[in-house]
Amino acid sequence: MKNIILAFTLLITTVISAQEIGVRFGEVTGNNVAIDGVFDFEGSRIHANVSFGEGVGIDALYDFIYKPIGEEAINWYAGVGASTYIEDDFNLGVSGEIGLEYVFKEVPIVLGIDYRPTFWIIDDTDFKWDGFGINVRYKF
Repeated sequence: MKNIILAFTLLITTVISAQEIGVRFGEVTGNNVAIDGVFDFEGSRIHANVSFGEGVGIDALYDFIYKPIGEEAINWYAGVGASTYIEDDFNLGVSGEIGLEYVFKEVPIVLGIDYRPTFWIIDDTDFKWDGFGINVRYKF
């Protein structure tokens, strides 16, 4: 029950304060679909998502590089942050992230693709290479 309350609180917080909100498809911390949010700062951002399935997965990554490519609306970013997966066991790890995204000029939609490998530290030490995902977000 505590896990459900924690996940619901994180979900509501993400939805209320995000500048971009949407979904992430692909390998998402133990699940295949997540609610995805981006919180912009000057020259950086927090990229967070919460996924539900057999367990609850939570990722919060600080993207420390975020620049446009040329004059197009294509941005690239790289970052690092914490990942956790709560099922029967509690798993905690560090994820890296690198990706590309396209920001539409006429409509407030952002499409992106990223790669997110994860080094799990707690409960078992393991390295997962299969963190590819597709992001579709609404930009406020």
